[in-house]
Amino acid sequence: MKLTKKQMVLISFMLFSMFFGAGNLIFPPFLGQNAGTQTPVATFGFIITAVILPVLGVIVVAQADGLDKLAGRVSPSFALIFTLLIYLSIGPGLGIPRAASVPFEMAVAPYLPQGANLTLFMLAYSLIFFIIAAWLALNPSKLVERIGQFLTPSLLVLIVFLFISFLFKGRVAVADPQVAWTENALLKGFCEGYQTMDTIAALNFGLVIATTLGTMGLKEKKDVIHYTKLAGLIAGTILSLVYIMLVYMGMSSSGVYAIQENGAWTLRCIVYQLFAGPGAVLLAAIFTLACLTTCVGLITSISQFFTTLFKKITYRQFVFIIVGFAFVICNRGLTAILSISVPILNAIYPVAIVLIILGLAHEKIKDSRHIYPFTVLGTFAISIVSAIDGLGVNMGFISSFCHALPLNSLGFGWVTITVIMFAIGMVMDKIKK
Repeated sequence: MKLTKKQMVLISFMLFSMFFGAGNLIFPPFLGQNAGTQTPVATFGFIITAVILPVLGVIVVAQADGLDKLAGRVSPSFALIFTLLIYLSIGPGLGIPRAASVPFEMAVAPYLPQGANLTLFMLAYSLIFFIIAAWLALNPSKLVERIGQFLTPSLLVLIVFLFISFLFKGRVAVADPQVAWTENALLKGFCEGYQTMDTIAALNFGLVIATTLGTMGLKEKKDVIHYTKLAGLIAGTILSLVYIMLVYMGMSSSGVYAIQENGAWTLRCIVYQLFAGPGAVLLAAIFTLACLTTCVGLITSISQFFTTLFKKITYRQFVFIIVGFAFVICNRGLTAILSISVPILNAIYPVAIVLIILGLAHEKIKDSRHIYPFTVLGTFAISIVSAIDGLGVNMGFISSFCHALPLNSLGFGWVTITVIMFAIGMVMDKIKK
């Protein structure tokens, strides 16, 4: 069976919209503003972790029939722990609350009347936001139509309109890169891609896309994988183009505005310069649409996963549980949410990258009993240790060991351990044989 062009476009838009949320809007312009003249190199590193790896992740998970089965190649216990950690971090514990708090704090709160009660307005905004998100998520069979036909096209039109307006009316001045970006801009951009959370989200979305394709009548696994790859290619291309537009605006403004707290402030400055006060409506619409589509995708996929673990709780009940928990967390404020995101992502991201790479090579290593557990668990251990060390917790000789690892100062100390553990796994296989 073949999908029509319309179906292919809709499923690609759906995948793009699930990826493109809060972090995808605020980090690219921030990268451009900080990297300045080094932006092209930094952007390439950013696209590796924010586009290429997520697309590969979707394909690998679809081939493995789910994240739990992919992680199960390490061990059943690891599969349960890691899968729960992934779903909780990108879901009600971090990703979903951030999707509601970012548009409010960056595109709504600054334009409220002076002296307004921000806590009360945040409660009202997040309540409406999550009611709409829950309504969309309660009918997963209609997600492709609702997101692909309306929400995503609307979002893309607004972003393109902003970019074209900037090309004709924007003030352009490119500054020298900030100190941290002067050298190793490629690796710095690579690490910045972590903040989008898309590589770990891809481990979640892969099964959603495969399941959605199944509802379109695709029964053969080879057909599902083929169209998953095609949807990933189209969605990845759109993501890359949008990132380039946002990065360009940030880079071009690096010599115009002082370095801002984050990319959302950069966008606010640009929009205000182009459209003055009415630009607040445009910015609020862009942020809300981007975050709403991602939020719905996360709620849907996580609810579907938990219904397989807890049979007595229905999908509908899980939607309300996740939305309610996220509503409480998001009202803690964006600063509090972002402050815990870096250590969590530093602990999870390397493991997600390694799982994706091993998944791509699965046909060649599937007979190995040691490569998956040695490589992944070794990476997981050093990532957790490095994340704790990054919080300033001195662990004695363990911290000294981490600091001595090659590329550790750039956030890549785990690579050495991963390669060593992979080699040990191969040797163990040969010894056993």
